[in-house]
Amino acid sequence: MSDRPVRRQARGLKRMAEILDAAEQVIAEVGYPDLTTNQVAARAGMSPGSLYQFFRNKDEILDGLVARYTDERREFWAERLASVTPEVPLEAMVAAFVDESVAFKGRSPAYWALLYGSATGDRLAAASQRLHAAIAEQVAELLVRRSPLLDRDRALLMGTMAVSMVKAVVPHNSPELTRELKVALTGYLSGA
Repeated sequence: MSDRPVRRQARGLKRMAEILDAAEQVIAEVGYPDLTTNQVAARAGMSPGSLYQFFRNKDEILDGLVARYTDERREFWAERLASVTPEVPLEAMVAAFVDESVAFKGRSPAYWALLYGSATGDRLAAASQRLHAAIAEQVAELLVRRSPLLDRDRALLMGTMAVSMVKAVVPHNSPELTRELKVALTGYLSGA
């Protein structure tokens, strides 16, 4: 009898993940501003009333996606941080960062829609800022791991600039621009 709440909780967490998966698909197709909870419920194969047991509105869905992306990316980069030392060539670190950004865009197109935000709403713009800041912090940590004497404030500024450069280039889906991005980032970050 005591495992019932655990099973219910596990089912609830699974259902929440399914709703967020559905929301990602809808955002990738129509964008966050045009997303509706009815679209998400339909994509998740549930009634709107069932969806509301987990998320009361699209803003809560947005918060759930931001938390998911932030946690997933933090875990991903934490694994990579362990291998970053002063001996790691900057070119290799930049190439890995850019290549992973390009690959992640392919796997999670809704993430990029959220990362860019929108002029249509302050809430989406704030979510975009949170995602941008989280990535910039992770890049700053990479830089400090590689250059332990680097001032943390300077590392965060450089991380913010690096993320901005990636955000500007990756959506073009151009191998040539991706190569140039790596050159530009390597040149910029070599001052770290």
